[in-house]
Amino acid sequence: MEDVQLIRALQTRQDGAMEQFQTAYTPLLRYIIAPILPDERDREECLSDVLLRVWNSIGTFDPGKAALTTWLTHLTRNAALNRRRANERRREGGALDEAMPDAADGPEQSLLKAEAAQALWTSVGRLGRRDRDLFLRKYYYYQPTAQIAAECGLTVRAVEGKLYRIRKHLQGELGGVIHG
Repeated sequence: MEDVQLIRALQTRQDGAMEQFQTAYTPLLRYIIAPILPDERDREECLSDVLLRVWNSIGTFDPGKAALTTWLTHLTRNAALNRRRANERRREGGALDEAMPDAADGPEQSLLKAEAAQALWTSVGRLGRRDRDLFLRKYYYYQPTAQIAAECGLTVRAVEGKLYRIRKHLQGELGGVIHG
């Protein structure tokens, strides 16, 4: 199946289109991911993330702007780099879900930090899927706003506006205790 037909089949959610896509493009995706992520489990999880992103964002792909392989290369490379950055942050103890107490903090301060982190995750979990995805991509994976905008088919200003509203919503839910 040629690229244009495959794109149309994916965009219209035809049966078997994703399987055909995987057969045709998984080797390319693995080739892009391999040098960025040394761990095989990370590679497989990244590949799954990329396939999900393709499924969710193929509607924004415009063959007039770029070739499918170019779009896939950028999407895959960014996903792999984001996973590597997140892994590095976790190793350094900077993940949001790990409320790392400061050595100077007492037990009360450590408990307050842990409770604040849990409250934030609970509030983020109540966001809609798209808002939660934007929030995590910006503040957990540290993706540039321009990258988020390009992959979501939005303008940079639209993404910045949505992120501002999400932050204000979370601040309201958490009583104004969001930092960053």
